[in-house]
Amino acid sequence: MGNVIEMQPLDVDRLSVRKPMPKAKFDPLAREIFTLKKQLNAVILAHNYQVPEIQDVADYVGDSLGLSQQAATTKADVIVFCGVHFMAETAKILNPGKIVILPDKDAGCSLEESCPADKLAEFQKTNPNFWTIAYINCSADVKALSDVICTSGNAVKIVEAAPKDKDLLFVPDENLGAWVMEQTGRPMTLWRGNCYAHVEFRREALLRLKDKFPKAKVVVHPESLREVRELADAICSTEKMISYCKSSPDKQFIVVTESGIIHRMQKQCPDKEFICAPVYDVMKMPTDSCRCSECKYMKMNTLQKVRELSCRSISLNERGCPSRGCWRSRRAE
Repeated sequence: MGNVIEMQPLDVDRLSVRKPMPKAKFDPLAREIFTLKKQLNAVILAHNYQVPEIQDVADYVGDSLGLSQQAATTKADVIVFCGVHFMAETAKILNPGKIVILPDKDAGCSLEESCPADKLAEFQKTNPNFWTIAYINCSADVKALSDVICTSGNAVKIVEAAPKDKDLLFVPDENLGAWVMEQTGRPMTLWRGNCYAHVEFRREALLRLKDKFPKAKVVVHPESLREVRELADAICSTEKMISYCKSSPDKQFIVVTESGIIHRMQKQCPDKEFICAPVYDVMKMPTDSCRCSECKYMKMNTLQKVRELSCRSISLNERGCPSRGCWRSRRAE
């Protein structure tokens, strides 16, 4: 990896993130979506990693649990969840009386897929004393096998409060679990899973960026590798990243997570500068000029798909489709 990094021009570490859709294209789509949303009595939720134009039409933008909790407070009949499978499932669990749909039903998650429920059940049988802590980024089936669910923001508190006489099993993210062990000193068995978008960040690339921007604070998501976390000024969830940057007197930040969050950060802190940490794809170098981290699953959702899904939903409603299952998320039933 060292030789590969040396091949890169020095000026490409200052990465430009995905730009919002042009206004001439965005405005008519947004107006149509707002009209359809009223007809459906729907609420649009967008995760922090969604494309800018989806964030801009959403009623709420945030992390997966916060969005699901927010939806529960609305009077909407339909939740359009612009995220991935496990997020839609979580929204359905917390909102059983509402219909939950995804713009793209194939928007999955490498972390969720790394921990199949049947494999977890088999492993749990190897130790009857296991007490399973599941990171919320997992399937509903895995949640059902767990003793408690945590987020990246409260994982430390959950582990500290776990029964002292139990052997803790943390699933599915090994990097978040390792960071929690560092914070608590509590030993745990870690499931070998990770988010592919976060493990792409590397220490050498981040060091070069720190040298280039010595005044910038480094904000890292705990799903990142330890070699990256060790360089952080703050390690926190996406929501806490935003609150940290808002409250900090500093004006420049290197953000080590999926680049979609930069759009919200720039909107909420227009007087501050956010620099996306680079990742390296040997199949694209040296011609790839934007090497920020993007989750291919998050980016499967588009504004056009939100519009098309809403149109189909209206059409099925008018035809009296009894279950409307054909336009629900197949995983959020």
